[in-house]
Amino acid sequence: MDIATLIGLIGALGMVLGAMIAAGGLSPFVDVASVLIVLGGTFFAVMFKTPMPAFLRHFKGIAKAFMPKPAKKDALITRMVELSDMARKNGLMALDNQDIPDPFFAKGLQMLVDGADETRMVKQMNEDIKAMKTRHNEVHEVLRGWVDIAPAMGMIGTLIGLVQMLGNMEDPKAIGPAMAVALLTTLYGAFFANILFGPLLAKLETYSAEETLYRDMVIRGLRNIARGDSGRVVQEDMMAALPPKEQAKLRAA
Repeated sequence: MDIATLIGLIGALGMVLGAMIAAGGLSPFVDVASVLIVLGGTFFAVMFKTPMPAFLRHFKGIAKAFMPKPAKKDALITRMVELSDMARKNGLMALDNQDIPDPFFAKGLQMLVDGADETRMVKQMNEDIKAMKTRHNEVHEVLRGWVDIAPAMGMIGTLIGLVQMLGNMEDPKAIGPAMAVALLTTLYGAFFANILFGPLLAKLETYSAEETLYRDMVIRGLRNIARGDSGRVVQEDMMAALPPKEQAKLRAA
């Protein structure tokens, strides 16, 4: 569970709901018609613009924002150094059947064991990264659709409310509900875009960048192993992709 995602969401909702309660309670801010226009309309509009497989996958992507699988770069570097020293002493065949829990790492290592040269291994691994980015971008585009369409649906609801209000000016009782639809749809559109789906999109983009960095580090380490470099060279080359503070922490460890 990502504590930052959970606390951030609860905190943002708490601040908004707290302001509503302080302004007189939640009931004035609840309108079924506005919810149908913004939430329902956005849902089907996003489905309309997105291939169904990608639309279904984006729900799984949302779950990953709360329950990510963080890549442990320090453990990766340590393991890569161990394997490089093993390969220098006993040859690449000594790396066969080693315990590698990461499928991407295991695939590249197995390619070296099976006799693939450095160029072929790097090309194949980069193709895998490219495919991963494509899958992630499909999910990001669906979430970006929520961010873009929800405010537009809010504006559509506002126009509907204004039309209702202007068409019933002779009936004072009809003005209030129509004005509520006009204002609340804009509120709901801004809420869903900026408090829910916007932060989710940003979080998933960050996780995608982290996974890309992790995989780039795997390729760096495997290239060093293919060249027969020492464990120290492997460590320094892989740590070059990390911020200075993380490099210092790893060196100290």
